[in-house]
Amino acid sequence: MGIYLNRNSVDFQMAVNSEIYVDKSMLIQQTNKIINTEQRFICISRPRRFGKSITANMLTAYYSKGCDSRELFAPFKISKTECFEKHLNRYNVISFDMQKFLVKTKSVDEMLEFMETKLIRDLSKKYPEFIENDLISVFENIFMETGIPFVLIIDEWDCVLRYYSSESEQK
Repeated sequence: MGIYLNRNSVDFQMAVNSEIYVDKSMLIQQTNKIINTEQRFICISRPRRFGKSITANMLTAYYSKGCDSRELFAPFKISKTECFEKHLNRYNVISFDMQKFLVKTKSVDEMLEFMETKLIRDLSKKYPEFIENDLISVFENIFMETGIPFVLIIDEWDCVLRYYSSESEQK
């Protein structure tokens, strides 16, 4: 378990423990349907306060090899479906909030370089033998050797567009 790679279910557990939590676990059934298809790339774009971050944490807790979240999901609708066990905690999940990289840098290029460095460093803790200087090669090397696909969950992915909206070259 790392900072970005195969995080545990703590963030989702906090949401579940909260006084008000609405079960949106059936979204997992919809994402499971498109795994290993051409439609596997998803962008969830909803208004502020809709629950996108909680959804990202839920998907991380469900797919991540970094935890056993069977009991966490037991009270929710998804646990009663046929697809529940098939994908539960079976993937290398990279999960992060892009805004946390943006606030520490001064340009999009600097942010992307910083993000790549941090992700490679995190991956090197679990897979030191597959590390290179570029993130794509690292993902390819790890997948080729382990056969375990990656799931990328990026929260606040549009922060770059919001922050640099007037600077077209940064987009």
